[in-house]
Amino acid sequence: MITVAIAVLAGVLMGLVLGLTETFGYGWSTFFGVLTFGVVQGVAGYLVQKKVKAAMTQVQAILVGGQKQLQAKVARWQMRPPSSIQAAQAEMARDQRVFVKEALAETENLHQFDLWVPFMKRQIATAQFQLYWMIKDFKAVDELMPKAMFLDPTMSAIKLARLQMLNAPTEEITKVYTKAMRRLRYNQNVLLAAAYSWILIKRNDVDGAFKALNRALENSDNVVLKTNREHLANNRLAHFSNAGIGEQWYALQLEEPKYNQPRQRMQWR
Repeated sequence: MITVAIAVLAGVLMGLVLGLTETFGYGWSTFFGVLTFGVVQGVAGYLVQKKVKAAMTQVQAILVGGQKQLQAKVARWQMRPPSSIQAAQAEMARDQRVFVKEALAETENLHQFDLWVPFMKRQIATAQFQLYWMIKDFKAVDELMPKAMFLDPTMSAIKLARLQMLNAPTEEITKVYTKAMRRLRYNQNVLLAAAYSWILIKRNDVDGAFKALNRALENSDNVVLKTNREHLANNRLAHFSNAGIGEQWYALQLEEPKYNQPRQRMQWR
């Protein structure tokens, strides 16, 4: 990275100048060279990160602004319901696509930092992966999947959902799930466990789903996971449902929400 190269060069030059001019001995020249490296790296890193944060804030502002517009539209529909739920859904999807596309265009500006920030390209790919998922551009999602970073449970759950859509082998899905679950704290595993158990049931592995929920509840007290485990334990497969998780579950696009009127609250990630 450029910042590291500049800092190294500054440190080496400082050490050489102090040493060759005999301003200090070898030990002190080396010390001040290392100190110079640290100071230059710190200052340069701070300035670059400040610019990156400003650019990312702009992307977030576009998404927040679009979300507020959607929420305002839903609020109007609560006062005056649309004649067709399907038409309302289609209109919301079109509106969402507009501001997500705007946010995607803004993420391209982040590539100016590729040589300055470690893993910048992967960070951009991760953000774009989520945005393309929101608008169901699965071709772009699949292209970005090998480049994105799956460090949080929501991202990992999206990956599980996509692998299910692609009919990936159960072994591959289990590997992704197991790796993601290792680093989660208490109750951070809810969406992942819900998605994984749902996928296993769809693949006729009810026993596997039950065991997965058992293990997940060792690190969670979530009511939905508990209820689903009880349904499976008592052979009430038809009652298994992740609807109680809410928008996070439906954002995985594995199921369509069932409702008779516009939802009162929409959240887009």
